Amino acid sequence: MKIPPVKGTRDFYPSDMAVRNWIIDGWKRVSLRNGFEEYDGPIFEYLKMFQIKSGDEIVEQLFSLTDRGGRELALRPEITPTLARMVNQRISSLPKPIKWFSVPRLFRAERPQKGRLREFFQWNIDIIGEDDVLADAETIFCALDYLQEVGLTPDDIVVKISSRKMLAELLRTIGIAEDKLEDLYAVLDKRSKLPTDIFEQMLAESVTDESKCKKILKLMSIEFIKQIGSVVELTRQVKESVDELSRLFELLNVMGAGDYCIFDIGIVRGLAYYTGIVYEIYDKGSELRAIGGGGRYDNLLQLFGGPSIPATGFGIGDCVLAILLEEKGLIKPEPRQLDYFVAYVEEAYKEAAVKLTMKLRSAGWRTSFSYKSTKLSKQLKEASEQKAKKCIIIGEEFKNNELVIKDMATGQQELIKVDKFFADKHDPS
Repeated sequence: MKIPPVKGTRDFYPSDMAVRNWIIDGWKRVSLRNGFEEYDGPIFEYLKMFQIKSGDEIVEQLFSLTDRGGRELALRPEITPTLARMVNQRISSLPKPIKWFSVPRLFRAERPQKGRLREFFQWNIDIIGEDDVLADAETIFCALDYLQEVGLTPDDIVVKISSRKMLAELLRTIGIAEDKLEDLYAVLDKRSKLPTDIFEQMLAESVTDESKCKKILKLMSIEFIKQIGSVVELTRQVKESVDELSRLFELLNVMGAGDYCIFDIGIVRGLAYYTGIVYEIYDKGSELRAIGGGGRYDNLLQLFGGPSIPATGFGIGDCVLAILLEEKGLIKPEPRQLDYFVAYVEEAYKEAAVKLTMKLRSAGWRTSFSYKSTKLSKQLKEASEQKAKKCIIIGEEFKNNELVIKDMATGQQELIKVDKFFADKHDPS
């Protein structure tokens, strides 16, 4: 009986693992050069932690379990609550701002579809303890730093940016009651995902006042920040949030990332905890789900019993990103390649080949040998299949403490003393 993998999960064969490592190694490299430190947490947490952040309905969207002690647990669907818990535990001793990153394996009990699986990896970048919009700009830059590195240009991707704080002020100015805002955000967040007529119908059901509904539709149709004043009165609160958003775009231009970024008032982000700048990253044709997204969440630590402290960050999953990179021909994992393959001309030299292989490995070289005492031609073929740069052949010459080094690319051979080979730290390249 053959047992398949669980729907929505992936098997990582060596070639798939090479791609996964290539993506994640890039995330880590870019995080470190942008001044972030790596952290991680447990793969499961108390279920209550996710309910605090997202409500009881989250239970249907994650994998939960009850352990033998009767405790209700859940496999983590995201790592932000873990981050909040960890920071709260040491809030007084951690130097500010806290700049952390993580690459967790996450689990969500969702219906699998293109770009969305039940198990995936996600790159998380967060800055905690800094309320300047410069921190928001830096997180966006960090995401683009990686995306540029892998070869994605402004012709390939776009960062759509707005402000939850600004939207809230605009809706209040229109006359939307405070207790109606969260429900309205959920409707507005669907705008780009639904046909226009269906969206307008949903909005009309949520905002029954026709004049207010029309104002919201007009507001959601603007393309530039400077047009906001033509739709809604620029109160002091509205102007402050508009100025903050304008400042963000100025900073992104200073950082050299402005060509990737546009204003899109329709970016709302469905999660309730966002409080300021919000953004989502898409392929330019918007044919895929969002590559990633994030924003400012100044109240989240307080939800978990901590102090009120500013925070901003983003998450980028590996699924949609890998699809886009593959479509663009940009996935370039490190090829599997040996530095040396040690071959032997006959059985009598097999132990010497094994001993030399171990010595080469101890010296730091990627080295292999043949388990079977086959003909030299078959061993050379095996070396070629394993993509060895060079093949060391042990034969009669070994009695004189000499090795035959064969360049697998050119076919050229040279004779070198064993002691000299290790003394020179012979580079196979």
